Amino acid sequence: MSLLKLQFPLQRRVRLAQGLWLLSWLAVLAGAFTFSLGVYLKTELLRRAEVMDNTEIHVVPNILMLVGLVTIGINLFAGRVCQDSLDSARFPPWKPFLLPWYGLAWMVCVWLLSAVVLSYALQGHLEESLKVGLRNGIRFYRDTDVPGRCFQKETIDRLQMELRCCGNTNYRDWFEVQWISNRYLDFTSKEVKDRVRSNVDGRYLMDGVPFSCCNPGSPRPCLQNHLTDNTAHYNYEHQSEELNLYNRGCRQALVDYYMGLMNTIGPGILSVISLQMSVLVSLRYLQTSLDGVDPENPEADSEGYILAKGVKETMMDVKNTIFKLLQFGQVEAGDEAEAGADGEKAATSS
Repeated sequence: MSLLKLQFPLQRRVRLAQGLWLLSWLAVLAGAFTFSLGVYLKTELLRRAEVMDNTEIHVVPNILMLVGLVTIGINLFAGRVCQDSLDSARFPPWKPFLLPWYGLAWMVCVWLLSAVVLSYALQGHLEESLKVGLRNGIRFYRDTDVPGRCFQKETIDRLQMELRCCGNTNYRDWFEVQWISNRYLDFTSKEVKDRVRSNVDGRYLMDGVPFSCCNPGSPRPCLQNHLTDNTAHYNYEHQSEELNLYNRGCRQALVDYYMGLMNTIGPGILSVISLQMSVLVSLRYLQTSLDGVDPENPEADSEGYILAKGVKETMMDVKNTIFKLLQFGQVEAGDEAEAGADGEKAATSS
């Protein structure tokens, strides 16, 4: 029994072809939209590449760009098929290409759905990548004269100002690293000597943060140094007073930013999937309804359907076909092996 069988008079077939032509061009625009989303997300990820430890999350924009291009191609094909569908002389040459087209269209929908799923599934990997990348970025903040790291300070400062964040987890991350280069430290000063000697690794650690951590919305002038010393500033209590620094860590700020992008992109991709499924189903109805037209009476009614048999029967047929192909491949491999063995025996005997 055919799945979702419908009657298609001539007028209905014409309207289906016209509607499908319009749908296919909308799907071409949707493919361009998907490609653009992939490019935009890729660009945003590359902007922060210096504070990421790996590029696993890049699989999402890569899928979107690839699928966007494929979507444009298959829907241009569908639009051309619609143009020729009502011409009995021009439509038959397209029939051999329709089955591969259905398979590719299904794959496009699966790839798009996988991109949406991966965008949420990889959140943990993104957070871990940012954790390691930001930790290294803060550690190399002082290396302004080291090749390959000379722009690290500018990158971290711009990041903290743009996202209104400070440190990896919070501003205290800066207390654990020497973020001032030795070239700007006066080692003849007693304070500098004492701080360096008091540290096991010989680093100049201080309870201070870079200027980019300062919150311009605070009514108090920015306090960058001696943040844990209540006597260093007038009317100051660091444990109870809200500091004039950004409280949020940059890792959480970046995760929130990228997940916000994913949440915005997700509904758009689901809409593209719905549109592509509409094109796929409509083209299948158009093909089967045209196949059922009587050549002697092309204006007669015909039947269109999604599957010639039920879902279970169709799956069994596909399964049997795959098994036959696999068995055929094994038989061919066995014949080639036997032929090779016979040839070796003949050569040995001669």
